[in-house]
Amino acid sequence: MRKPIVAGNWKMNKSVAEAVQLVVTMKGELLQFGGVERVLCPPFMAVPDVARLLAGSGLRVGAQDMYWKESGAYTGEVSPLMVSEFCQYVIIGHSERREYFGETDESVRQKIVSALAHGLIPIVCVGETLALRQKDLTERWISGQVRAALQGFSAEQVAGMVIAYEPIWAIGTGLAATAAEAERVCGQVVRAALAELYGQSTAALVRVQYGGSISASNAAELMIQPNVDGGLVGGASLKAADFVAIVRAAAEAKA
Repeated sequence: MRKPIVAGNWKMNKSVAEAVQLVVTMKGELLQFGGVERVLCPPFMAVPDVARLLAGSGLRVGAQDMYWKESGAYTGEVSPLMVSEFCQYVIIGHSERREYFGETDESVRQKIVSALAHGLIPIVCVGETLALRQKDLTERWISGQVRAALQGFSAEQVAGMVIAYEPIWAIGTGLAATAAEAERVCGQVVRAALAELYGQSTAALVRVQYGGSISASNAAELMIQPNVDGGLVGGASLKAADFVAIVRAAAEAKA
């Protein structure tokens, strides 16, 4: 069985002090759910403090992004060496990075190469806009993103990655995909593309998350879907009770 993974993407929220307080508030409850990989992805400024709080606990730390170069004259960027000192995971290719900061399929692939070279597990994001969805282009777009991101990797490398399907029209809007639609895209589009590239056995090993307005109220119906292996959680991860409830839903659904 694939171990479910629930990652909280805090985005550009929480001061260092607030981040520490949030971790302190929910750490004890999160420790109950050993059957779920639990990952916290705070802003870069808070990563070292959060990592120290979680050290040895089994809870993991993720970065929200990174550059692919190890060092150099890249003002404002964070290198994989800096990330790997504190983190086990890194989110790559989030739609907000693509939309606001000009990331492309090629830069996403380069970041994946660098993440793997530095022992980081990439959470690779894919997702379609509302316009693409209305034109019935979801399958073509998502499949294309998966293929572009994973070009040139071995089956073993791909098996260890996490793919996060986040419909852009659902991020931060309160409009989550239905459980049936999340299952369809995660299974019949994302996992199907993986199977075409690397075979069914490898596709069966890759964890595919759903993201996009996951909440405590809809988590159970999403997590029960056989091809939804957890969630990449945005706003709800900023509230301790809500994030714990989502992790609990994943644990119960996949038990």
